[in-house]
Amino acid sequence: MKLLDMLKIATQYLLPKHAVSRLVGYLAAAEAGSLTTFLIKAFIKRFNINMSEAAQEDPAQYKTFNAFFTRKLKEGLRPVVSEQNAVALPVDGCVSQLGDIKHGRIIQAKRHDFSARELLGGDKDLSDQFQDGKFATIYLSPRDYHRIHMPLDGELQSMVYIPGDLFSVNPLTAQNVPNLFARNERVSCVFKTPYGPMALVLVGATIVASIETVWSGTVTPPAGKMVKRWDFHGNEPITLKKGEEMGLFKLGSTVVCLFPPQMLKFAEHLQPGTPTRMGELFATLEMAKSESA
Repeated sequence: MKLLDMLKIATQYLLPKHAVSRLVGYLAAAEAGSLTTFLIKAFIKRFNINMSEAAQEDPAQYKTFNAFFTRKLKEGLRPVVSEQNAVALPVDGCVSQLGDIKHGRIIQAKRHDFSARELLGGDKDLSDQFQDGKFATIYLSPRDYHRIHMPLDGELQSMVYIPGDLFSVNPLTAQNVPNLFARNERVSCVFKTPYGPMALVLVGATIVASIETVWSGTVTPPAGKMVKRWDFHGNEPITLKKGEEMGLFKLGSTVVCLFPPQMLKFAEHLQPGTPTRMGELFATLEMAKSESA
């Protein structure tokens, strides 16, 4: 590893990540007029963001940096695969890793893996449902669209907030910080689909100011020190269709998707490093629709 990369990793261990992230979050939510517009334009230039895709193209129309960062896209710009056996990609981003969950472990990078049970907040009964199943980890860079959508029709079963660190989740960190996605702050959302359970885990990162869901609003901040669980069984059902928005990140991060065994086969073109676009083909279903769904 290069000296500069080693310094970047070492700095993350020393940095007061939560304090820095919350400060950035406060600034990103501020309505600072021309200063906000200046920062947005600088960010667009730095990360080469294609504003022609945005529903609102003019940077001056965004009152806060958060409003710009969570911008919506033009209607119809991300068509969702319509075939009944097609699973849709949930986000714009880049595949970090994908493949089989082996012995309850998920590949993070070369020489690194982590526990599905720990990722899901320590719930053995839940993690057992994904034993020998499939996973996909998709990284959202600063330039990407940061709203998260449903890969399949689903009914929300539970949501868990798991406290943790706020390391960066970029490729360099993923390759060098052990247990990264199971040590960072995260929100696990579990759905019942017509084909079996599905978990979407929204992983926080350095300067990620907020994780939100469409049914609960802001889940974090404030950051907690204890695991918090919400059970949606027996309540008014929260159902979302394939392609519908389910949440968002303010200032970027990663989504880890978990599926049970024999449910699906990932699209052949997807591999680590493959760019993704929300709504395009993620996987093909191999399991018949469940009678209980």
